[in-house]
Amino acid sequence: MAPDDTSAAASGYVQPEIDVKALAGLLDGEYAEIRDLVRTNLAAHASVLEDAEVLGMDAFRERVRDVVVEMAGTGQTGMGFPAAYGGGDDVGASVAAFETLAFGDLSVLVKVGVQFGLFGGAILQLGTERHHDAYLPDLVAGRLMGCFAMTETGHGSNVQALGTVARYDADAQEFVVTTEGDAARKDYIGNAARHAELAVVFAQLEVGGEARGVHALLVPLRSGGDVLPGVDIEDDGRKMGLNGVDNGRIRFDGVRVPREALLNRFADVTPDGTYVSSIDNPNRRFFTMLGTLVQGRVCVGGAGVSVAKVALTLAVKYAVRRRQFDASTDTSGTPRTSGAPGAPGASSASGASGAEEQLLLDYGLHQRRLLPLLARTYALHFAQDTVRGQLHAVFSGDEDPQARRRLESRAAGTKALATWHATRTVQECREACGGAGYLAVNRFAALKADSDVFTTFEGDNHVLLQLVAKGLLTDYASEFEDLDQLGMVRYVTGLAVETVIEKTSAHKLLERVRDLLPGGDEWDREAGLLDSEYQLAMLRYREEHMLAGLARRLKAGVDRGRDPGAVFSQVQDHVIALARAHVERLVLESFVDACETRPDGGNKVALGLLCDLFALSTIEADRAWFMEHGRLTVQRSKAISREVNDLCRKIRPLAVDLVDAWAVPPRMLRAPDLLA
Repeated sequence: MAPDDTSAAASGYVQPEIDVKALAGLLDGEYAEIRDLVRTNLAAHASVLEDAEVLGMDAFRERVRDVVVEMAGTGQTGMGFPAAYGGGDDVGASVAAFETLAFGDLSVLVKVGVQFGLFGGAILQLGTERHHDAYLPDLVAGRLMGCFAMTETGHGSNVQALGTVARYDADAQEFVVTTEGDAARKDYIGNAARHAELAVVFAQLEVGGEARGVHALLVPLRSGGDVLPGVDIEDDGRKMGLNGVDNGRIRFDGVRVPREALLNRFADVTPDGTYVSSIDNPNRRFFTMLGTLVQGRVCVGGAGVSVAKVALTLAVKYAVRRRQFDASTDTSGTPRTSGAPGAPGASSASGASGAEEQLLLDYGLHQRRLLPLLARTYALHFAQDTVRGQLHAVFSGDEDPQARRRLESRAAGTKALATWHATRTVQECREACGGAGYLAVNRFAALKADSDVFTTFEGDNHVLLQLVAKGLLTDYASEFEDLDQLGMVRYVTGLAVETVIEKTSAHKLLERVRDLLPGGDEWDREAGLLDSEYQLAMLRYREEHMLAGLARRLKAGVDRGRDPGAVFSQVQDHVIALARAHVERLVLESFVDACETRPDGGNKVALGLLCDLFALSTIEADRAWFMEHGRLTVQRSKAISREVNDLCRKIRPLAVDLVDAWAVPPRMLRAPDLLA
């Protein structure tokens, strides 16, 4: 028993026994088979982790390409494509495979994402049978390499303002693709610098002299390895990480492609130059087109969760073998992680007094550093399960526009929180491993460098959270898709604001809470801290209060005659806070649901402890807001902190089993200095 476990024993608490195999099966879910295939492939190519450190950039790029092609041969990368083209007809399985692949080298992961998720996904979702028949068999097999050319030097998140132009020449029945100025140069494009033969290019379509908005076309880049005339490709060079991915810049100088190169699921151009589309409104057409590419955000969010799992597995396992200080003489109670890599962790280690030194994870501070992150990782795992399930439903035939808009919002918010969590977790775990964590062989260097970009690709996280908040303000109204940016702001600050204020009025919030919890107006002071309804009520109250407050701020600014766009810009801190609060509430709901549906036993008890720790540490982290808004007394706040500490003590003996249940392949952990 750890030194601080006596209080738990005195309270009658019985430590649960975890069935690691059963818990791993629960976490793998319905996709256990495909996840095991990916784990097998990761182990088979484990040497790529060392190659990343010893090979030059050009050689490593070739190595990564070879690994991707070999993995494609096993079927793991093609699960989301139709069986007729060599795929698995299962979008959910493709996301699960990608999540699991993130346990390994992240250059391989991103190369897979570019090739099969972005490039292949765009052809599948934006193209029609003529494109599918021509390209998907070779693409799925890894014989045709391509890239996804959306981002431009001057236009990243603002896709509607892209500067590349595709003009239709009716006489030749061809599109002429041109980069109009340096700002319109395609930039940071994965696969472009070395391997892509074909690009999905997003460009402003002009037909008969009339602008038709952003559309996607297939543009050849290379033939036999040689760059084609009219195409100029420049290597982006060495990056902070992911140097196995050949990112490049592309310019087009009057490149001609046939009319059939237009990916024409939502719009087409007839041979004589007539533009036709089943979606009349150009803004709705644009949002519909981008909505089909939501799978990328779902995948990146899941990858972020997996990166956090690898980091925590390393840090937790190190913390139960590494000893530091004699607890009886260390009056600070704070472990100091030595700068000496691979310091001894044997039980014979002793301090000056000759007593056995204490394990790192037995220190309260070390528990506080790692275990709330462990709980949040579990929470985000179940939130990712939810969004993956929604994606599978929408892409398997659910045509409900509201369901699609909710998916887009949830995918954006989950991606933002998961990737920020990965960045924070990798850093905290690296520090928790001291000097040993700083050695490249122990994986943290690569995890940190390679995953950092997750927070900005597939959408900058702050931009994505604004999308989430706008969805809340408009209640995912269909009118939103019919509006340009200024029109959207005016809509949000007009009718939608009145609706939001009415829906989230304070008395209605309190009425809903009273239905769930005891205590009348004192519900938040009388409910048990470990009551999931109390925890959910706190997060729901915060979210809806923020939503109403943001709506009032927008309305007040517009009522004073100020420009709607300027008003929205000045309340962006409230916009981001609202979106975070909303997504954290969704994450907790997913975790609570997952716990409640488990059969009784040690695994359910352990998940309950983690769920409580996630909920209370989330409230604790934002205690200032809850106290400012009268929902948390000083005494209650202190009680929450005590409960968080107690939950950490209870979870500490379970920590190794909990990280083992993630089933990160041992060869992916590497780290001889941390785990030996």
